[in-house]
Amino acid sequence: MNTIYFTKEPPEDFTQLLSLYESLGWNSLKLSVDELKQMCNQSWYAIYAFDDQKLVGMGRIISDGVITGIICGLCVLPSYQSKGIGREMLNRMIRHCEQNRVIPQLLCTESLESFYESFGFKKFSVGMTRNIIR
Repeated sequence: MNTIYFTKEPPEDFTQLLSLYESLGWNSLKLSVDELKQMCNQSWYAIYAFDDQKLVGMGRIISDGVITGIICGLCVLPSYQSKGIGREMLNRMIRHCEQNRVIPQLLCTESLESFYESFGFKKFSVGMTRNIIR
């Protein structure tokens, strides 16, 4: 992981984020490059992981900056997973929340519960969503 660097600076080309999302099967909403860019730019905090100029990971927090911060979109290219990249990005996101006295929260699939529990997250509620026509 010594060639990986982390930054709050977004990629120059957000087509890399589109490729990252698609590599994970995350683009069921058919988001455009411009929508992904807007999504990141309007987040309270975003962290990016690069291997040289190649985007290999990203995570973001949406928040009012006062009470809670919702960690979302934490992702790493499949070929770069299990190298500590997601762990480092999550640590930085938690640290940013703590520095701003914001409570970090997240939603995840059951298969990722133990990963997040290792960072001190605990189940606390039932999540609900309402589908909309996009």
